[in-house]
Amino acid sequence: MAEAAERIHVTRSRANPGGAPVVEGRPFRERKPPWLKVPAPGGPTYRKLRKAIEEEGLHTVCQEANCPNVGECWERGTATFMILGDVCTRRCGFCNVQTGKPTWNDPLEPLRVANQVKRMGLRHAVITSVDRDDLPDYGAGAFVGVIRSIRMQAPGCKVEVLTPDFRGQEMPLAKVVHERPDVFNHNVETVPRLYPLARRGSDFMRSTRVLRMAKEMGGEQVVTKSGLMVGLGEEFDEMIEAFEILREHRVQVLTVGQYLRPTERHLPVARYWHPDEFAALERAAFQIGFESVAAGPLVRSSYHADEQLPARAAA
Repeated sequence: MAEAAERIHVTRSRANPGGAPVVEGRPFRERKPPWLKVPAPGGPTYRKLRKAIEEEGLHTVCQEANCPNVGECWERGTATFMILGDVCTRRCGFCNVQTGKPTWNDPLEPLRVANQVKRMGLRHAVITSVDRDDLPDYGAGAFVGVIRSIRMQAPGCKVEVLTPDFRGQEMPLAKVVHERPDVFNHNVETVPRLYPLARRGSDFMRSTRVLRMAKEMGGEQVVTKSGLMVGLGEEFDEMIEAFEILREHRVQVLTVGQYLRPTERHLPVARYWHPDEFAALERAAFQIGFESVAAGPLVRSSYHADEQLPARAAA
């Protein structure tokens, strides 16, 4: 039994995430549709921010997840910080963050993140983390520390947290929501049917309950947000059903983007959705009652996050 546990916690590289069964899909090295083409990052602001973030020993989900918008966002002077290290305790078949037994526990990380937010002059900072099922509070205390530190060092900056599901536990969630982040974001990522394939260790309805509880705890002071990907084999009607469940759980802001396969060892892309289909998803989401929706091939949860706030919340 001990030997089996040790195998579970051996760190896997990004090229060998594990937990992703082989399924049929698009070839990994095929030419992507033209609407997925983006320029390679490398502008002066991008290089400056990359150097500053590396010098602080910080992590960004922009880099860890190979986000296609990293060049654009960093040139605009925005970034999404990933706290609690870069090793995740779960093994989602689509994610490029490495999996294993985390060792990161820096009590000064919240201050260093807040200092970088201040240096960058951000108006809207997004804070996310790897899953930390190994910690007693699942990492909630680190989110609390970052929110407080940003509020002290950069009081004019809005704070969005993109949290794990905290295993559905109320107390870790309550600790984070008590700090009144401007936006509480937790991504469901895909439709319920695909969870056993793509998100083993997670549960769609547990995630929606976390979002509902966050809204109940935060009230009007906290905007709730979630995001999904397409391209893993879901159908249009399944996406609409997922939207409806999210609205029933009081989610206000929605993002939808195209899944892009990080490596050959990750889940393949079943198909590339056309921009017209994203437009149809966006129209349907607004009809269902979301206050703000961003749907497009290159949309990611934190892409132009400051523009996704409902007008009344932004005010």
